[in-house]
Amino acid sequence: MHQLLKVLIADDEPIIREGIRDSIEWDKIGMAVTAEAEDGEEALELALEYEIDILLADLNMPIMSGLTLIENIRNNLPDCRVIVVSGYDEFRYAQAALRLQVDDYILKPIKPKNLTEILERTRKEIKAQAAKRKYLQIASNQISQNTLIIQEEFCRNWVAGSLTEERIKEQLHFWGLPAEEPRLLAIVRSQELESRQPIMQESDKELFLFGVKNIVLEVLKKEHKLVFGESSGLLYILLWGQEYDELFRLIEKSIETYLQVSVTVYSEPVTGGFDSVPTVYKGCLKKLYEEVQVSPIVKRAKNFITEHYTNPELTLEMVAQQLLVSPVYLSRTIKQELGTSFVGLVTHKRIEKAIKLLHKTDLQVYEIAEQTGYASQHYFSTAFKKFVGVSPNQYRRGKSSLTETIE
Repeated sequence: MHQLLKVLIADDEPIIREGIRDSIEWDKIGMAVTAEAEDGEEALELALEYEIDILLADLNMPIMSGLTLIENIRNNLPDCRVIVVSGYDEFRYAQAALRLQVDDYILKPIKPKNLTEILERTRKEIKAQAAKRKYLQIASNQISQNTLIIQEEFCRNWVAGSLTEERIKEQLHFWGLPAEEPRLLAIVRSQELESRQPIMQESDKELFLFGVKNIVLEVLKKEHKLVFGESSGLLYILLWGQEYDELFRLIEKSIETYLQVSVTVYSEPVTGGFDSVPTVYKGCLKKLYEEVQVSPIVKRAKNFITEHYTNPELTLEMVAQQLLVSPVYLSRTIKQELGTSFVGLVTHKRIEKAIKLLHKTDLQVYEIAEQTGYASQHYFSTAFKKFVGVSPNQYRRGKSSLTETIE
């Protein structure tokens, strides 16, 4: 059953309102009188309250005139149809009403047949407009879907190294993105999707990927980005902004909340121009592959370090106790699988964060030391120079590069 169109009758004469209400078979023309008003101010309040579809309004009403009422309706309910019912047979009134784009102008005394014809014509116009709006929405959705498909194909060609710089710039301009290389490549990864014995059925996997992409697009809707996926279940994001740690955490939390699947967002900086994007892409894949080979105990150790590296008192013993293994076993396993020591792992995490702070903030060196888990500025500076090759202040002045540091 179709929903009835909501009609408001506004006239300061009760007999006119009653006459209009009682002379029309409203249900037969798909309408219902939702409210009546005796002045313009009351009519406006009721129109907004009920979000009416059709207004039948007299021009000569107290408190707020019919013309002022119609003007307010146009501003607040632009889709509402307005039919003027007036006792004024003067051109200036009709002209003023036409300027406000009323749908019809009928003079009193009203003939029910004439009003019914006008209302039926108005209903058909509303129906046609609704159908047009629905069609345009479908077309818009189709264009959006095709846009994402075309963007994904462009991204895959870019990371494959098969596009010229000129072609890349043309596409970025077309999508309204900055005409420069992105600052970051991020990967959304779920171990459930990569398992050799998948927990999900293939159809569920496709739905999951669709859901992940929608969440990523929603969280990053205000950001300059390109999003593309792979059949393996990995989702890639090229980003042109500066700081995304909070948004990445929000993506992880949202996916876990709404899809009941844990994901991790990895990211790598992009430096060196458009041609560096394929290199960073391959580097990300390599690191992910290496991550897959890591045992659960080492993964848990890495996660614990990521969450607690800012604690100056973080030790091998503390992590081993948390994971219910011996410090000797944990140290040996980390060395065997990652090729580095526990201290090296913690230092890498701390220096990586310090580099970001040196790049993106004006914090003093001692403040960066505090935020990255070092008990003193001296200890931080010594560790930084040993790891990077220059002091924090020299690095900030441009003596090194982020790429050289983290590779």
